[in-house]
Amino acid sequence: MEGRSISPGKAEGEAIVSTEPIGFYGGIDAQTGIVIEQGHPLEGESVTGKVLVFPNGKGSTVGSYVIYGLEKNGVGPVAIVNQETETIVATGAILAGVPCVDGIDISTINTGDKLIVDADNGTVEVA
Repeated sequence: MEGRSISPGKAEGEAIVSTEPIGFYGGIDAQTGIVIEQGHPLEGESVTGKVLVFPNGKGSTVGSYVIYGLEKNGVGPVAIVNQETETIVATGAILAGVPCVDGIDISTINTGDKLIVDADNGTVEVA
């Protein structure tokens, strides 16, 4: 799948997919990498070491620093794949050095799929 590079880098990993937007501030614990937003489809799941796939972000600009905190604490995703990356997620991914690609039809990706993300070239491959 071809998309647009938001934050460069390459990563491989298991996908964790949400069909709903993710708000990082108050939505994911920066100390543990666990989704804590009540009622979110991924509530209780860990993003650590996974390719985090979701349509777009939502919420406070502090979310950018949560993404950075996840990486700094060693509990972040290895890559982020979006339908449309908005400024909060883009800034966080760039600050944290997390490969990020958008413009991807995420409906074709399932939790558990192995993904190869080449954010240098804006591509995502299901292995």
